[in-house]
Amino acid sequence: MLFMLIVKASKNSEAGNLPSPELRDAMDKYNEELVKAGVRVAAKGLHPSSTGIRFSFPIEGGKPVVTDGPFTESKELIAGFILIDVKSREEAIEWAMRMPDPQGHGEGQIELRQVF
Repeated sequence: MLFMLIVKASKNSEAGNLPSPELRDAMDKYNEELVKAGVRVAAKGLHPSSTGIRFSFPIEGGKPVVTDGPFTESKELIAGFILIDVKSREEAIEWAMRMPDPQGHGEGQIELRQVF
């Protein structure tokens, strides 16, 4: 079963601030554990939304509307993801519970979603 651990953006990630060395070490250790367990499929961080482009489709059958970043609703933005392949939803939850606060400073938020 594929699950995505979606790391939500924060003011720090949107500002392009890198995590502290301690947090990078903790995330490296967590990713090593995922690899060692054979469940990690992919893991990547994303650039801030200021470098992004949004395509929206307000009119059915119409051309997309293109909007350059940054995007203001940081609580809706994604800073990165980890894709894992596990045996059950419970195992995915266990792995999510083990992830360090991905933003540090008590700003981290992770969303766990199953992939079709």
